[in-house]
Amino acid sequence: MGGFVRLEVGDGVGTIRLDRPPANAINIDVSTELRESAFEAARRDDVRALVVWGGEKIFAAGADIKAMVAYGPKEIRPDVTALGDALVALEDLPKVTIAAINGFALGGGCELALACDLRFAADDAQLGQPEILLGIIPGAGGTQRLPRLVGPARAKELIYSGRRVAADEALSIGLVDLVAPSEGVYERAVEHARRYARGPTKALAAAKAAVNAAARGDIREGLELERAVFCDLFGTEDQKEGMRAFLEKREPDFHGT
Repeated sequence: MGGFVRLEVGDGVGTIRLDRPPANAINIDVSTELRESAFEAARRDDVRALVVWGGEKIFAAGADIKAMVAYGPKEIRPDVTALGDALVALEDLPKVTIAAINGFALGGGCELALACDLRFAADDAQLGQPEILLGIIPGAGGTQRLPRLVGPARAKELIYSGRRVAADEALSIGLVDLVAPSEGVYERAVEHARRYARGPTKALAAAKAAVNAAARGDIREGLELERAVFCDLFGTEDQKEGMRAFLEKREPDFHGT
């Protein structure tokens, strides 16, 4: 693993930690390491849920503008492709993912948060897609994932204006799922991730795949996938335990098998 992104694991929860001071600006190296970390988290049995975090001060302030100011179409393609591929790997990761957002999540940083299942924001956090202010648009999924969370009209307003959204507004429009004090947002994310890590992880992965398929477009395809994975789950120990626990009126003891 490289020097800007690392995977830390404890008590069933992995943390993908961005660490490129001062602003966690995303360049091709960060994107490559992010993709590798997502693949590693998907492979590891001791990672049963995942938090993505940029540290106590800032989540990610977007692309490294200094590096790309002179780029043309050919030069920028490897960078945006690397980030796009990393976010697809994160979105497809068969475990629950939570973005813990301190400070700014802007541009590519916002797109990174959008690729997670859930977003927990500090009460002083700000999110946004300011690319229009640079004469460009979001290029790593912002135009695709944002409308699915907040609706097309609101997504257009945010993308067209490039404005920053404060945590309370982000919560009210569905851009984030929880707001917590700045010093506790990571801990809240880990706490929730730990609950999922103790749950029926195969069923959670199946639910994620089915919902993602629905969000991608054709509902018939999503329904077929939903039905297929629903039936497959009846071959798992967690399904047996979950239904036995229901009938016996007790809490289930899931093991992810």
